[in-house]
Amino acid sequence: MSTNDKLNSQEHSQEDEFPCEERGCDEEARTWQKAAHAQLRGNPTEEAGAGAPLRIGIYICRCGGNISDVVDVERVAETVRLIPGVTTAKVHTFVCSDPGQHMISNDILQENLDRVVVASCTPFLHEQTFRGAVARGGMNPYLYEHVNIREQASWAHKHDPEGATAKAIRMIAGAVGKLRFAQPLEQIKLPNHRRALVIGGGIAGMKAAADLAARGIKVMLVETAQKLGGKLNQWGRVYPSERPAAVLVAELAERIQQDPNVEVLLGANVTEVSGFIGNFKVAIELQGSSTSTPSRKDATVGAIIMATGFRPYVPRDGEFLYRAEPCVLTMPEFIRFFQGLSGGAKQIIFNNRSIRRIAFLHCVGSRQLDGVHEPGADGRLNTYCSRTCCTTILQQALAVRERFPGVEVLDFHQDIRTYGSGEENYYIEASKAGVLFFRYDGSEPPTVQPTSSSRIKEGALTVAVKDVLTWGQELEVPVDMVVLGTGMVAGQIGDLIDQIKLATGEDGFLQEVHPKLRPVEVAVNGVLLAGTAQGPMNIAETLAAAGAAAAKAASMFAREDVELNPYVAQVDPTRCCGEAECVTQCSYEGALKIVEMQLDDEVIRRAEVNAGLCVGCGACVAVCPHRAIDLNGWRLDQYEAMVDGIAADLPSTACASELVNIH
Repeated sequence: MSTNDKLNSQEHSQEDEFPCEERGCDEEARTWQKAAHAQLRGNPTEEAGAGAPLRIGIYICRCGGNISDVVDVERVAETVRLIPGVTTAKVHTFVCSDPGQHMISNDILQENLDRVVVASCTPFLHEQTFRGAVARGGMNPYLYEHVNIREQASWAHKHDPEGATAKAIRMIAGAVGKLRFAQPLEQIKLPNHRRALVIGGGIAGMKAAADLAARGIKVMLVETAQKLGGKLNQWGRVYPSERPAAVLVAELAERIQQDPNVEVLLGANVTEVSGFIGNFKVAIELQGSSTSTPSRKDATVGAIIMATGFRPYVPRDGEFLYRAEPCVLTMPEFIRFFQGLSGGAKQIIFNNRSIRRIAFLHCVGSRQLDGVHEPGADGRLNTYCSRTCCTTILQQALAVRERFPGVEVLDFHQDIRTYGSGEENYYIEASKAGVLFFRYDGSEPPTVQPTSSSRIKEGALTVAVKDVLTWGQELEVPVDMVVLGTGMVAGQIGDLIDQIKLATGEDGFLQEVHPKLRPVEVAVNGVLLAGTAQGPMNIAETLAAAGAAAAKAASMFAREDVELNPYVAQVDPTRCCGEAECVTQCSYEGALKIVEMQLDDEVIRRAEVNAGLCVGCGACVAVCPHRAIDLNGWRLDQYEAMVDGIAADLPSTACASELVNIH
């Protein structure tokens, strides 16, 4: 009989119970094994079964070397295989791969496993993957526990392989302890209102609404302005197709306005949002005429798509002489001005001035540095790249040279990032057209100054720059106009952020759960992101993101019910006294409330959980004086068992190797 069989048998003798004793192992190993076995024998989950002990499988991933280059995964497997109840401990190069998943599913079927631990990378990447593998093996997917030994062991302790290995063993031991008290759980099912709310009528909102409507889903599209199209209405041509922006707006607007599945509300604002996925309650304020008061429209929707867009960065008064000098314009201002000009002339007239030389400045309001740039009113520096500015500047610079060959164009940049497909051609063509490029270091941006009276004929303004392309030569370039390539900043939607409890990144934009695995989802179930509400994007990316949000929303409406993970609070009414401390501490309105119920001809007050609003944060568990509330999947007895497993004394490596050789 193998060591594991002896440990799992309920009929073995006292001598067989602790094989470490009979093999002369050290006291530390004997203590660890006795503690683990005592925990197994006192487990209420197992006693509630048919009398058979648990059969736990542990699967350890090498992660292509990300884990195994630091953690001795074979030694981990040898050691954790000794934990009572563990019948299988295997190592695989990529457990998340199809062969790795098949291994788990097959072992559940062939070895009658009833619990599974996967020790690999972060659960944010592959928790759903392994739940699916466990379910395909016929086991409840919530009887699987994930251990992150990549970020929390290998990567965190890459200079200490011994420590990382010991930590991985303890983390797995804790997961096994937690699983001993795990119970099968089922997904929560809630009614699903098959209608979506899209907030924002720019190209992202219109695209999302059009795609949803094409799938037969009802959509309410709410736009603050009296016209669809958003900021695209202010642009001339879009790159790289060079199609007129007005044509793109008109095509999308026609699609949704002629679709009976889309209700367009212009001059409207979403003022209230409550509820949860499948059952959001929203209030919309509809602006009346100048003499009438606004009206209110209430609706229930199943999903919300945030297509609230961005704001162009507005320079401070005096920044690069903005607002102090009429010939210093932001890029949106220049585009609007340039659209109204007719080409062919040798010069441009602006504000009664002859414009013969234009300077374009990159990264105004983007890639800001602490100590170099002044924070905005919110105290934030825009350290990110706005991504679209470089190509926009090159597009406009090329347009100036093509339509007004007599006008010189100068480009001042720290880098040029034309990353999109076909966008590099703008740089090539602008160079061929005679655009002159200057490059500066980000810590020493150019300055804009009024030209002295002695040089007024050369231009009204002077751009001073230390040019990296000429090995740091300090130049003063007279120009007639300066165009500031302003970046994107997050939209002003603070009220919606507070009401829906949306997360924002350091840049102020709405933050997704995961940029690759869940790129348009937020932490609030049923709320999705479309376009530049999420961050700077060009038009192609915006349309793609809006389509992805629509596809995700459509998948939510594929069933009659909404299915949610069961990790929510649960009240034990026999312990609850209705003191409402849990309700007071809950940060999610409506997730917990006190209700009256009938018990033995007596009306009593008890806490009740709304599973759709509860996020499983555990704040209620911590404050209940009677321990009447707990979290499914993370109950207090599971926490205690996990801590006991982590803290238990571990057998020595020699002892572990000796015992494994008994098999």
